[in-house]
Amino acid sequence: MSELRAPSVGLSGRASMVVGDADTAAAMGSGSLAVLATPRVVALCEQATCVAVVDHLADGWTTVGTKVELDHLRATAVGSHVTAHAVLEEIDRRRLTFVVSVSDTNGAVAAGKVTRALVEVDRFMDTTR
Repeated sequence: MSELRAPSVGLSGRASMVVGDADTAAAMGSGSLAVLATPRVVALCEQATCVAVVDHLADGWTTVGTKVELDHLRATAVGSHVTAHAVLEEIDRRRLTFVVSVSDTNGAVAAGKVTRALVEVDRFMDTTR
């Protein structure tokens, strides 16, 4: 079994994308408009949290999402460039809480928190079988 090596408070990560047709509420079934879908915003935030800690985990360890609290503040058009930023705010044993924000060239798009849990990959996958 690998030894747990925990990340530290203050780590940050970014993830960016250009909004495409497949990223819209209409395409994802979360609405009828051709604007950035909330589920896609959540995925971008989770990607930023993963980037923040990926180089700070022991071999055989990863994180899994457990909670998302997000305010989607403004619509974003297809073709817009959006960036999610995540900062590790709190560590409670194996629970990591990140403050996340998403913006485009017009300002804030979303803000909130994402919580992830540190898990040992092999052990975690055994529980899913």
